Order: sequence, then C-alpha cells, then structure tokens
Amino acid sequence: MAATSPQIVLASASPRRSELLELAGVSFRVAPADIPEEPLPGEDAVEHALRLAEEKARATAVRETSGQFFIGADTIVVLDGRIMGKPVDDSDAVQMLTDLSGKGHEVVTAYAVLDKQSNVCIKRAVRTQVVFKQLSQQEITDYVKTGCPLDKAGAYAIQGGAAHFVREIHGSYTNVVGLPTCELVETLHQLGAL
Repeated sequence: MAATSPQIVLASASPRRSELLELAGVSFRVAPADIPEEPLPGEDAVEHALRLAEEKARATAVRETSGQFFIGADTIVVLDGRIMGKPVDDSDAVQMLTDLSGKGHEVVTAYAVLDKQSNVCIKRAVRTQVVFKQLSQQEITDYVKTGCPLDKAGAYAIQGGAAHFVREIHGSYTNVVGLPTCELVETLHQLGAL
C-alpha cells in the first residue's frame, strides 16, 4: 500500500492564495481562520504580519481534526512606515490609492507553516518594493467602483484591475499577490510536507 502524502491546510479564504498554491503544484485543502487583525500597540509592520500569519495557522490547527501542516498568511501594505490594511469603505479606498499615487511602498507578506504533529512552526516575512505611477482621480474612482479594492490591503490587487498602476516592482511578484510561493514551497520541503 502506498504511503499517503501529508495533509496541507491553507488557513485562508483568499482565492488568490489558493490559486498560487495550485500553480505551484501543492495539494491542499482550505479551512479559513477568523481572527482579529488589528495591530498591537508598538508593533511594526513585519512583526504584525508574522504574528497574524502564525495566529491564523494555529487557530485553524486547533479547530481542524485532520491535517498536519497548516499555512497561515497575512499581507500588508506599508507606506512611509504606516500599515495600510483593507479599506473600510469606498472613500477609505479612494484615500489609500490617492496616498499611494506616484510613490513607492512596501508589500509585506508573512507566512507561517505549523507542523501540528511536532508543533514546529516556521515563519517568514517577505518584502517587495512597489512603485505606483501618478494616478488620475478618474482612474482611482473607476477602480474603486469595481469593488475590487474593498478586501485588499492597500486597496489594490496587482493581479487584477490595478496592474496598470504599477510602474516598478522589486522583489517577489507572488508576494504582492498574497503568498511568496518560492519561499513557501522551500519551507514546505524543509518541514517534509512535500
């Protein structure tokens, strides 16, 4: 009888993260985590993302009865040291995009892979520099009307309607989409999940 491969569980409802894992050839199932995502006092962007990634992995591992390797991830946009989460409404999205217009910012995605069997958790934050072109008010308004920005950190999706906003990218593209696939797959191999 052939050995079964370890079970990998993605603690995220993000269709983008699922798609990236599928493209990498990883077999997994989805079991989203639901945790508060507010930064703690004094917490910097990287600490915040790393903490949330681990909390998502652990929360799902506690709740799920099957699965061995649990992946949590969190993506944030950082502009001039300020963490930009998901916009609360259309006007917040307009403000975020206005703030990002013509400037460089950093996208930080942290991931955590928890081996439930050994309780070993490997986590890492990957940073990518992104530069936006100068956006017109019409471009911002039209994009916000699509509804796409409302569930995205920094109010944009590079793989969607905001691709033409990006003048430069330095670092991992998949990191900006929401999951640094190269690094994550290396970690899954390190833990023996693949």
